[in-house]
Amino acid sequence: MQLFQHSSQKDGREKRIGRGGKRGTTSGRGTKGQRSRSGHRIRPAERDLLIRLPKLRGYRNKPIREKARGFNVGDLALRKETEFSKKNLGNAKILGGGELTKAIKVTGLPVSQSAKAKIEKAGGSVTA
Repeated sequence: MQLFQHSSQKDGREKRIGRGGKRGTTSGRGTKGQRSRSGHRIRPAERDLLIRLPKLRGYRNKPIREKARGFNVGDLALRKETEFSKKNLGNAKILGGGELTKAIKVTGLPVSQSAKAKIEKAGGSVTA
């Protein structure tokens, strides 16, 4: 047997190096980092935002309804209207601060005792 008649032992296959095919040590994944590892998972940005929020502990039963705003009787005397209801003021309560000179009619709004006394003294009326 002569050298040119000798066949190689390789059998036509190359030796595999690294994982993931015929591309060498890193298999086209670059070097190091999360993306080069097997089973890597890139977290979505929404999850990172959720993690930054503080954990709220305990029982919360806050009322959904907004608190009533307070209006003094003196402030209502400065307005042009003489009738006040939820259409005019929204979710409000009439308080007894200030002085009242004209008659005012209040319907469907919560009124404090001192405000009711001042309204009735000025000749106005309060109805629930």
